[in-house]
Amino acid sequence: MDISDYRREYTQTGLSRERLLASPISQFEQWFKQACDVDIIDANAMTLATVSAQDKPSIRTVLLKGFDESGFVFFTNYGSQKAMEIAENVNVALLFAWTGLERQIEISGQAEKISTAESLSYFTSRPHGSQLGAWVSKQSHVITTRQALELQWQKMQDKFKQGEIPLPDFWGGYRVVPEKVEFWQGRVNRLHDRFEYLRESPLDDWKVQRLAP
Repeated sequence: MDISDYRREYTQTGLSRERLLASPISQFEQWFKQACDVDIIDANAMTLATVSAQDKPSIRTVLLKGFDESGFVFFTNYGSQKAMEIAENVNVALLFAWTGLERQIEISGQAEKISTAESLSYFTSRPHGSQLGAWVSKQSHVITTRQALELQWQKMQDKFKQGEIPLPDFWGGYRVVPEKVEFWQGRVNRLHDRFEYLRESPLDDWKVQRLAP
């Protein structure tokens, strides 16, 4: 299939150095609120890229569940492929693609486990079914049939029908501590605006520079 003519111009707005906030986290918060305001579907969905010990990359979509000056938090099974690759190589990248706003945000940094207390706080806020799901799925592992998954679901329902569902010891959160954050705004003629924040020493200082499109 030839889709070489599948294109459109990016005409919504621009991005100037004068409009950027001093902190990339503050700038991210501003853009995130704007994405939510225009009802971007799953505005907190982000692509997570990891690299194995064999230098093989893999990507998947995860959901951002919190952010502040210390980093960006998501949750997963600690036996999943992403978790095993993070154990081998803590360097990861995140990508938010808000095409409805003609924007992208790329974040590079290192992933670290958050505390059990933080994971528990989020886990208890999840719907009952999502809590059960964390116990049911051996994420990224091969299963024989859908029926086997549903049977495990029923087993967990029976097991935890009395009282609260505890936090699994194999499930929790990661925080991606950013070292580089890039904000990309589409422009006409593919002359996009790109600004990169680079973390400097001390850790709360950021260097901002414009990149060629």
